[in-house]
Amino acid sequence: MKKAELKQIVCAAIDKRAAEVTAIADYMLHNPELGYKELKAAALVEEKFAALGLDYRAGLAVTGLKSRLPGRRSKLSVAVMGEMDAVVCHDHPYADSKTGAAHSCGHNAQTAMMVGVAMGLVDSGVMNELDGDVVFFALPAEEFVELDYRQQLRREGKIRFLGGKQELIELGELDDIDMAMMCHTATDTPERHMLIPRAGIGSNGFIGKLIKYIGTEAHAGGAPHEGVNALNAAMLGLMGIHANRETFRDVDAIRVHPIITKGGDLVNITPADVRIETYVRGRSIAAIMDASHKVNRALQAGAIAIGAEVIIDEIPGYLPLLNDQKMASLFAANCVELLGVDGVLPGEPMAGSTDMGDITHIMPGIHPMVGGVAGRGHARDYMIVDPDMAYIVPAKAMAMTVIDLLYDDAALGRAIKDQFKPTMTKESYLAMWESLLGEK
Repeated sequence: MKKAELKQIVCAAIDKRAAEVTAIADYMLHNPELGYKELKAAALVEEKFAALGLDYRAGLAVTGLKSRLPGRRSKLSVAVMGEMDAVVCHDHPYADSKTGAAHSCGHNAQTAMMVGVAMGLVDSGVMNELDGDVVFFALPAEEFVELDYRQQLRREGKIRFLGGKQELIELGELDDIDMAMMCHTATDTPERHMLIPRAGIGSNGFIGKLIKYIGTEAHAGGAPHEGVNALNAAMLGLMGIHANRETFRDVDAIRVHPIITKGGDLVNITPADVRIETYVRGRSIAAIMDASHKVNRALQAGAIAIGAEVIIDEIPGYLPLLNDQKMASLFAANCVELLGVDGVLPGEPMAGSTDMGDITHIMPGIHPMVGGVAGRGHARDYMIVDPDMAYIVPAKAMAMTVIDLLYDDAALGRAIKDQFKPTMTKESYLAMWESLLGEK
């Protein structure tokens, strides 16, 4: 059967499942969960995998799932990924009343479209014409939040890395994967547009930091001279960071955005325990490390000025996203078929971060952005306004791209794999983060 026919068949199969795919996204929208806590979402995906007759494993990286759909021959393995976790946005209309979790980043759309690809490929029977396997991942913990909770999981030996894809790399769950793809909803793009990543950098990487200033408590009114004010030390540290911002090059897209998570204990006691969280983001590993050094220097200076102590706990963040241009070109051509030329636009690099970046340093991968969304990312007004565009179109585009990659002895996919030059191996990747953690 010709490739074009296979694409028509798989798209028709996805259309027949459109209501069910949309229902997956709606269920997750109304039941948002934070990273490494995605129990409801994981149970739903497990239910859908089982109904499709897919073999799968659950409980990977705490809540993740993995399923392999074989082709007639296994010449190549292509992963289709979807993230399950939410962010915290208490004012979102569908926020969880207790946790503040809300799908104001669109990960509910990702899970839905990933399952939609699985439905289309299974229902259509096109895998009998393809020479490779498709591996479906429901992924936990992309949003780098609740760091204390995740550090506790780490101390308990339940995870090693705070990001879900990082953890799956560590566990070896990507060892049998040759390339990967996923789509993410865009920001404030209600139009029926697909934003195709350009070659090279697609997002910032970052390092996370947990900072603790330690002072000496005293009566804030009666004897402040007897104390060491850790909050003052922290404020000077933050001002030091701000004073360094003019040294950050525009081309490096450095972002440093700290929050104070604890400012003291009682208003009438000199603060002796102050906590800060921050990321240091940048366009390259070298730029991140340079900015990270400046941030640490500023934080330490704040402590020295007041006579306090500062402890800076470095946490492996994510690497910059490197989109594979050959995969992106295949995906773009399929989007033109679905949306027309005017519906496909070049994507701009984003200053945010994703752990998909880590994967793209090891294997070819793409992370296109999908329209059909109104509002600001991670904000109260973020909402899917065109379910077909946000869920169904990307499912079709990814399924069509799978066909391109695995058709005719998986010739295109194997060529992309053979031509890809990783920036690091799995082993060197893990060694890099181990050095940051002070591990051997």
